[in-house]
Amino acid sequence: MEEAKDILVLQASYTNPVHAEAICHVLNGYAEDPMGIGRPLAPEVLLHLPEELAKRPYAFSVLAFVNGEPAGLVNCFEGFSTFACRPLVNIHDVAVMKAFRGLGLSQQMLRKVEDIARQRGCCKITLEVLEGNAVAQASYARFGFSAGMFDPEHGRMLFWTKFL
Repeated sequence: MEEAKDILVLQASYTNPVHAEAICHVLNGYAEDPMGIGRPLAPEVLLHLPEELAKRPYAFSVLAFVNGEPAGLVNCFEGFSTFACRPLVNIHDVAVMKAFRGLGLSQQMLRKVEDIARQRGCCKITLEVLEGNAVAQASYARFGFSAGMFDPEHGRMLFWTKFL
């Protein structure tokens, strides 16, 4: 018989040492994954990330713990929709540690993000996903996300980057 899983999904407190450590642990696991950057984060990033997130009033994170172990993370930043004149939430990172995949954690964390977005009066939630990450795309589609588009005649929105 499979062991019962005690799953806890919550909004992280950046000043809580357990949450801060969990954020760094899961984000580093995501960074090491091929769908991340394929290598660990720099030690100085891990050392300062929670305190830097705490300085940003429009940042929030959702954590998932399974049997007390850090298992998942969603990092979010509030933005603003000029077309709706309302805030929005951009999901910057979604990560589930390899050992905890298949438990539905991403769906549970996305529900928590949506609850927070609704509490903040947001008009939408946005995210970026790699073109080759079919598993993540299926998860997001199952939650109700679709390719960004105003008018099909003009095509989908694209996410571009310029590194500084």
